[in-house]
Amino acid sequence: MRHKMWIPVLAAFLAFASAGESEAGLFCGSARFRCCPVKSCNPCGDYCNARVNCGPSYKTVRETIWCTEQYNECHTVYDRCVEKTPVTCSRTVYDTHYRDECYTVRKPVYKTNYRNVCYTVRKPVYKTHYRNVCYTVRKPVYKTCYRTVTYSVSRPVYQTNYRNVCYTVRKPVYKTHYRNVCYTTYQTNYKTCYREVCQTVMRPVTTTKCVPVQCGEWKTVTETIPGPCVERCVQDPGSFCFDEESCCHVYKPGKVRKEMVQCPPRTVCKKVWCPKIVNKTITCTRMVPEVKRTRVPYTVCERIPVTRTKQVPYTTCTYVCETRTRQVPYTTCTMVRECRTKQVPYTTCTYVCETRTKQIPYTTCSYVCETRTKQVPYTTCSYVCETRTRKVPYRVARTVCETRYVTNVKCVPRQVTVTKTRCVPKVVLRKVPCDPPVVSCDAAPACAAPAPGCEAPSVGCDTAQ
Repeated sequence: MRHKMWIPVLAAFLAFASAGESEAGLFCGSARFRCCPVKSCNPCGDYCNARVNCGPSYKTVRETIWCTEQYNECHTVYDRCVEKTPVTCSRTVYDTHYRDECYTVRKPVYKTNYRNVCYTVRKPVYKTHYRNVCYTVRKPVYKTCYRTVTYSVSRPVYQTNYRNVCYTVRKPVYKTHYRNVCYTTYQTNYKTCYREVCQTVMRPVTTTKCVPVQCGEWKTVTETIPGPCVERCVQDPGSFCFDEESCCHVYKPGKVRKEMVQCPPRTVCKKVWCPKIVNKTITCTRMVPEVKRTRVPYTVCERIPVTRTKQVPYTTCTYVCETRTRQVPYTTCTMVRECRTKQVPYTTCTYVCETRTKQIPYTTCSYVCETRTKQVPYTTCSYVCETRTRKVPYRVARTVCETRYVTNVKCVPRQVTVTKTRCVPKVVLRKVPCDPPVVSCDAAPACAAPAPGCEAPSVGCDTAQ
């Protein structure tokens, strides 16, 4: 609290001490010039130079931009050339022949037989009987009676009268007029013109070249084939031995064994293909595009408007009022009261009891055994051997020489010029505005060109003194 009490006293002292200098601090010191030296009020520097320095300035900047340019580039294009080369080759062809073959089949023969079978059935025997039943019925007896009824009716009496009614009708009066109407028609003019059309046609170009072709000939060669090995049975020679039971010599055969025997060789003639290479000249044709210009006629159709006049009839209708009279009938109805009498019938019903008798049938059933015979079929099957003939196919091989054409594709290079576009960098110079220099009130050029906020006072130096 003690420190806070002397703060206002110190603030008042500082305000009194700075009251004399506050006038010189207003408007950056330009409101009071008693303490300003005389040379500060003289002009210093060039005002035009200061104005240029204070205005906007520019600087040169290098900038890279991209431009498009066209250039030619050579490409290699391959044209496909197709040529056919004949080649002789041999292939094996199999011919199908048929031979007769006999085979035996067992053909089933079916036969139907019948046998007698006895069976017993219970045959129902139905018999109808009757019994008497008494019952009572109430028989209605109807009687018709009449009573007299008096009633009143209203009889209408109709009368037709007429009255005169005036009415107005509008009678139409039709009149025909004519008016001139202008209409436009089009006249067609045809004109034949010609235009040039570029057509691309393919022109054949023939070239000749030598190609090695593989061919040959068939030669007959004799070859000896050894015979196959066959297995056969051989019996060793027998011997006589003494039999003690029969007391005589008995011949005992030798042992039977199997041995492999080779058959005699056979000579076979076969054809052998001997290849050889022959140079053959072939012709290759390729199609080259060629542009031709032709004049194509076309017809131009021009429609010219033509104005004509015609008379068009039209009808006008006017109505004329006309008064007419007609008689309109009307009917009046009056009701007349009238009394009438009629006989109304009514029926009375009384019941009388009556006893009646009726016969009710009923049926009794008894079973009687009866023996019957029926034939039951059964089938027997027996097989009969039958010989049949069928065609069995077999194949015989033979060699056939034929000529085929092999297609060879060859690529022929050629140069084609293609125009392309690419982007190229380019450096250009351009001026860019830059920030002006900051002018201070205390700087030397401030006397030549005052900065904003540092305006000079309205009185001069002499007046201030």
